[in-house]
Order: sequence, then structure tokens, then C-alpha cells
Amino acid sequence: MANTRDIRRRIKSVKNTAQITKAMQMVASSKMKKAQDQATAGCAYSDLMNKVLVNLKEQCEPDVHPLFQDKEGGRTLMLLITSDKGLCGAFNTNLLRKALDHVESDTDFVTVGAKGRQTLVRLKKHLLADFHIKDPVAFLEVKTVAKYVTEAFLSGKYTKVRVAFTNFINTIKQEPMVETLLPISPIELGKDKSFVGMGAGTFEPKSAEVNPTGYLFEPSVTGVLDTVVPQYVNNQVYQMIMESRASEHSARMVAMKNATDNAKQLIKDLTLEYNKVRQAGITNELLEITTAMRALQ
Repeated sequence: MANTRDIRRRIKSVKNTAQITKAMQMVASSKMKKAQDQATAGCAYSDLMNKVLVNLKEQCEPDVHPLFQDKEGGRTLMLLITSDKGLCGAFNTNLLRKALDHVESDTDFVTVGAKGRQTLVRLKKHLLADFHIKDPVAFLEVKTVAKYVTEAFLSGKYTKVRVAFTNFINTIKQEPMVETLLPISPIELGKDKSFVGMGAGTFEPKSAEVNPTGYLFEPSVTGVLDTVVPQYVNNQVYQMIMESRASEHSARMVAMKNATDNAKQLIKDLTLEYNKVRQAGITNELLEITTAMRALQ
């Protein structure tokens, strides 16, 4: 059985750890609120853009824009969005397991986050590029990532660009997902979506080019899509990174709260053990004194 000095040292050590985890919990809680607000604010816009462009792809000619074209063969490029730091529970582990389940032999990787890069290097996967996105997320930094994967797709080497990220559902639940970014396809961010009815209405043609689906384009189909489609890709990558950051901070806050609660329970257990050891020591001393007094009589 440990002596009282060892137990006191251990209690002090656990208290110091609890103070650290409590502070990390408060910091993560503050960052989580900001990240959740950003992710929630952009979700409706991303959903609407996805609905419109998916409907355009279904009703327009396949060659109307290169990012609409479904190609056979070729390699797959996966954008893996993880965290830079740990201490967030199973956040990165669940995402990496989900991503690797969707990996084929002809898949190359682009990473955002140190944890994903370290894992891919350890597994000897083909890593093309790694991007560091600061917190809070800046849209200009995300545009660099979106431009890189778009150019890789347009080069013809890759016929599909997929994104592995963690979708934010709520503070307790975060869902790892793998979605196809290019060619443009339906993307679900944690809820059911309907793509029926978009663009089904009819418009009277005016002084602009009109396609048979009823969409009105000014100045032309090509001109509109060349502007809207890159903006869509930028926004989707930005939204996915924002979802991942909100999920990361939520997972870290929950993990640090659990660590703090466990530390407090451990302190209670150690305090109880300390009192037992201390009481046993006092009892032994009393017995020794009583025995010595009887021996002297």
C-alpha cells in the first residue's frame, strides 16, 4: 500500500492536470461557438448552390462545362480535412478510418491538417500537397486549396475529386463523411436534401440566350457557368472546412470535459484512499503506544 506522501503527490498531480483540461475545455468552448456560428451561417447558401448546379448538370449538355463531365477511368484525388492538434477524442481516428475505407489503389491525397498528413506519410500513401489553414478559417486561404484540386481535375489526370471531412451535426454528434466534389454531384451536409423541382419552371425568352430547361442566362451559358462554378467549388470546400473546424472544437470540448470529470473523480478516490491510509497509520501508532505502556507495567 502506498504511503501518505505518495498519495498526496499524486493528488496534487491530478489536480494540476484537471486545471489544464478545464482551461482547454473553456478555450475549446469559446472557439466552438464561433466555428458553429460560421458553419451554420454558410450552410443554407451551400445547400442552395448545390441544388441549382446539380439540377443544371442534369438538364444541360454534358460538355457545357468541364467540371460537369463524368469521365471513366483515371485516378481519384482525395482532399482529407483533419485537425492540426490532438486531444479531441476519436475525431481524427473516425475520419481517417472512414476515408481509408473509400480509398482505392489509384487514389492520391491532398491534406488540410497535420494529423492527416502524418497518418498518410506513416501509411506510405501518395501525398501531393499539404495545406495549413489557420484558425479562424479565412476564405482566401481556402481558395488556394479549391484552386489546386480544380486544376488537378481539369488537367485530365484525375476523373474524380472526393473530400473526406467531419460534418457537424450538433455539439455531441459529428459525422465523418466522404463526398464527391468534382464532377459536381449532390452533397449532403447532415440532412436529407431534395433536388426535385429546381429549374422546372418556364420563363418567357427575352433579349438573352435561353436553354430548353427554362433557365435564363445572361450574357451566355458559358459566361455564367465560368463564373458560378468556380465560386461554387470555393464555397463548398470552405463550408466543408468550416464543418470540420466546428466538429473539431466540439469534440475537443467534450473530450476535455470528460477528462476534467474523470480527474475530479480520481481525486475523490485518491482522497478516500489517503484518509484510509492515514487512519490506518494513526491506529497503528495508538496500538504501538498502548502495547509499550502495557509492557512497562
